[in-house]
Amino acid sequence: MDDIATFIVVGFVAQLIDGTLGMAYGLSATTFLLAAGVSPAVASASVHAAEVITTGVSGLSHWNAGNVSGYLVKRLVIPGMIGAAVGAYILASVPGERIKPIVAAYLGVMGLFIVWKGVRRAIQLKQVRSHLIPLGLGGGFLDAIGGGGWGPIVVSNLVARGNHPRYSIGSVNFAEFFVASAASAMFLVTIGLSFWTAIAGLAIGGAVAAPIAAHLTKRVPTRGLMITVGILIIALSVRTLYTVIR
Repeated sequence: MDDIATFIVVGFVAQLIDGTLGMAYGLSATTFLLAAGVSPAVASASVHAAEVITTGVSGLSHWNAGNVSGYLVKRLVIPGMIGAAVGAYILASVPGERIKPIVAAYLGVMGLFIVWKGVRRAIQLKQVRSHLIPLGLGGGFLDAIGGGGWGPIVVSNLVARGNHPRYSIGSVNFAEFFVASAASAMFLVTIGLSFWTAIAGLAIGGAVAAPIAAHLTKRVPTRGLMITVGILIIALSVRTLYTVIR
């Protein structure tokens, strides 16, 4: 698959969803690449390289829109970077065919989690201040090894514990630039970056969508969109698992 226009569309849609909901860019893009037959390591490396651009634009857009909490960012960035570097190193060291069904299953679980978040009822809001370091470590690790998961894990955890969705989404998007940079740096020194058509397309589409998504965060109802995204990820993950085991 070498049609850059396809990757631009995928990157645009994925970032529009991610910037609005705080999740699903990595999951959507990686699941698409896996379904197209790309190995898990190359898929994750390509998506994280593109995310360096898209999360940079998205983070600044959320900052300008007033959606970022400095308190959350300071406590998530360093643990997230460490977890991402470790996850990328492990993924680069494991044969692709061995890890592919595991990653596909992981993405399917994340899809179910997004659907579950979409149908949950609202909870009382409060400022979350505890257990942020292990949350960042776990989110960064699973994000790198699964090609996505920083947003679903970290945003969902914060919102489930009562943190305001607007500041959860904006802060996690801002911190994701550093997490994606750490993962990309590790992929670069281990397996290198080779799928430049996907990287460029995903980055262009994501960069265009990021400012739009940041302003939509305060306006768009998220429940229906979350359920739709979750179902899409589940469907593509099931397809990937089917191609592996048939």
